[in-house]
Amino acid sequence: MSDLPQPEFLVLHSPACTAIWEVSQTEAPLWRYWGPRLPERAVPGEALRSTRPEPSFALHFDQPLSLFPGIGMGWFGSPALEAHRAGQDWTLQITQCRVVRPDAETVQFHLRDDVALIAATVTARLDPDSDVLTMSTALRNEGDAVLDVQWLASGGVPLPADSASVRSYGGRHNNEFVPIDDALTRSTWRRENRRGLTSHECFPGAVVTCHNGKAYGAQLGWSGNHVSQIEWADDDRWHWQMGEWLAPGELRLAPGATIETPEMLATCSEEGANGVAWNFHRAIRQRIDWPGGTMSPRKVHLNTWEGFYFDHDEAALKELATSAAEIGIERFVLDDGWFAGRDDDTSSLGDWWPDPAKYPQGLGPLADHVTALGMEFGLWVEPEMINRDSELFRAHPDWVLATPGRPLLEARHQLVLDLTRPEVSDYLYGKIAALLDSLPISYLKWDHNRVLTHAGATPLYRQQILAAYALMARLRAGYPQVEIEACAGGGGRIDAGIVRHSHRFWASDCIDAVSRAPVQRAFLQFMPPEVMGCHVGTSPAHSTGRSQSMHFRAGVALPGHFGVEFDLRKVTGEEREELRRSISTYKTHRDQLHGTRVWTGEAVGGLLWQAHGEAAELLLFLIRTLPSDGRYPPQVALPMVDPNKRYRLSRDGAEDMVLDGGWLRQVGFAAPPMKGEDVMLYRVTAL
Repeated sequence: MSDLPQPEFLVLHSPACTAIWEVSQTEAPLWRYWGPRLPERAVPGEALRSTRPEPSFALHFDQPLSLFPGIGMGWFGSPALEAHRAGQDWTLQITQCRVVRPDAETVQFHLRDDVALIAATVTARLDPDSDVLTMSTALRNEGDAVLDVQWLASGGVPLPADSASVRSYGGRHNNEFVPIDDALTRSTWRRENRRGLTSHECFPGAVVTCHNGKAYGAQLGWSGNHVSQIEWADDDRWHWQMGEWLAPGELRLAPGATIETPEMLATCSEEGANGVAWNFHRAIRQRIDWPGGTMSPRKVHLNTWEGFYFDHDEAALKELATSAAEIGIERFVLDDGWFAGRDDDTSSLGDWWPDPAKYPQGLGPLADHVTALGMEFGLWVEPEMINRDSELFRAHPDWVLATPGRPLLEARHQLVLDLTRPEVSDYLYGKIAALLDSLPISYLKWDHNRVLTHAGATPLYRQQILAAYALMARLRAGYPQVEIEACAGGGGRIDAGIVRHSHRFWASDCIDAVSRAPVQRAFLQFMPPEVMGCHVGTSPAHSTGRSQSMHFRAGVALPGHFGVEFDLRKVTGEEREELRRSISTYKTHRDQLHGTRVWTGEAVGGLLWQAHGEAAELLLFLIRTLPSDGRYPPQVALPMVDPNKRYRLSRDGAEDMVLDGGWLRQVGFAAPPMKGEDVMLYRVTAL
C-alpha cells in the first residue's frame, strides 16, 4: 500500500479531550481518534488503510469508519443517511470533502456525493470550557426530485475497543430515570423513542464505561422522537450514533431544500461517569438564556398543585401566600385550575383567561398580594393542549392535530393543538402575552401532559417540536424577564434542546423522597442541579402513600432548586420549624450547591453520597433510603480531595473530624449510624 497518498489529519483539542480525523478531498473524513486528551503532536503516523491488511472474504476497497458513513458501497455498519428518490439514488458514498475552520474550536466538513446528488455539512465543535464535542448535520437535496429521508444522523463518534457497558435510562410517569445497564457485545445496542416528546420512558442520553474506568457520554438536544445506537465495527471499535427517529414520510426534502438536525453532545473523561457529568453540566450551563444574562440565586419555590389541585379559593390562596412568606419562600406559583371553567382535568384547556367564578376580579388581587409579601408570582400553563370541552375547541375544532380517517385519541381528556399552523401559535402567543402584560408574572410552569399520536395527515412530529420551540422563543424575546419551567407530567421533557428555552425542569411528579433520591441522582448525570426542580411534598406522599419525616423530605430536596408543594397552613409546630431551618440552610448554601461541580457515589450497604463545590470546600450529603444490611456503618471515600492536604469534616451536632486527604481519598471516613430515610449534611474543608 505504498502508493497511498500522504494523509492529512485534522485535530481538535480541548483541555481534556481530543478528536482526530484523517481528511481527503475525495471521501468523507475517517475517524482516527475520539477520547481523552492527547499531547499536541500526538497524531497518527500513517494513513489508516496502510495499517489494515486486507482480510479474507473482503472487498479490495477498505472502507473504515468515517464521519459520514455511506451505504451500499462497502461500509456495512449503520449509515449516516438513509434516503432515496422514488427508489433510486439510495446508495451513498461521499466523493468530495472541503474543510472550513470558522474558529480554533470548530470545523465544518462540507461533503458531497456526486452520484446521489446530496450535500451534507457536518459541524463539529470541541468546546474548551466544557470538553463537550457538539455535532450536527445539514443535508441539502441537490437532485431534481424529492429526496425521501428515513434516517439522518446528527453525528456519530467512535468508542474504543475496551468499551464494556452502556447505561441508559428508562422509566415511566412518576418513576423517571430508571438505570438500564447493558453489556456491549457484537450485537447492536439501540434505544428508540416514538412518543412525540422526549418521554419518561427513554431519556435521549447514555454513558458508556470502559474496562479501564474511563467513560464516554452522549445526549441529543431534542424534545421529540429520537434514536441512540451503538454498533460494533470490524476493527473492534464501536460506532455511537444519535439522531431523530423519523416517521414514514415525515422528511421529504424538495429539490434545493436543506434540513438541519438537532445537536448531539458527546464527551469523555478519565474520571468516569462523574467526569462525564461535570462536562455535561458545563455545556448545559452555556445553553441557558438567563434573564439578565446570568443566573441569579435560585429562589425558594412554592407550587400550589398538591396543596389545592383544582379547588382554588382566592382567600385560602392568599392565606397560603402569607404562610409561605413567613418561613422564607420567595416565589409563589399558581398551578392548574385558575382558568375559565377548569374544575377538573376534563375541560377548558385552550381558554387562557381567569375563571370568573373563582377569581371575580381576575388574578390581579392574588398576584398583588403575593408580590406585596416580597415574593415573585408564577403561573401554570399548558399551551400546546386543548380539551374538547372548551370554548377554543368549539370555535376551532380544526386546530387539533389529527390524521384524516383516524379517531382522535385522548390522554388526560386532552388533545394536541397543531402548532405548525401560524394562527394557532398566534392565538397562544396572544393569550399568554395578555396575561404577562396585565399581571406581575415572572415565571411560567409550561406543562405537556400527553404523548403525541395521529400527528397529521403527513407526520408533523418534528415540525411540532420546532413550532413549540419557536413559541417559547417568541415569548422569551417579548418578555425576557420571565423564566420558563419545562414540565411534561414531571420528567417527560428533559433534554438539551428545550433547555435553550427554559430555566428549570420538573424532574418528576412523584415527590416521595425515597423515590425522588435515585431520580435526582440520575438527572445529575446530564443536567446541573440548579435546573432540577426538587420539592418538599406532603406526608403521606400523594403518589405512593408513604410517610416520611420533614427532615428527610427536605434533605432530599436541598441539593437541587428547592421548593415546597403542599398546603403550608396545615403544618405547625416542630415540623414547620424544621422546614423553616431547611429553607434557611438552602439559602445559606445555594451559591455552593449551584453553578459548581457535583460528584455522586455509593458506599457499601446502599449509602448514597453527593458532594457539591470544589475539592477544597465541599458540601457533602449522605442519603440513606433503606436501613443498612451491615453490622457497622460503611466507610465513605471521597475521590476528589487532594491527597496532599488535610481536611476538616463538620456537621451540626457532632464533633469535627480531621483526616489526611490521602486517607480520605483511598479509605474514607466512617459514616455515622443512620436509619433508613435519613439525610446528613457535612462541610468538608481543606486546611
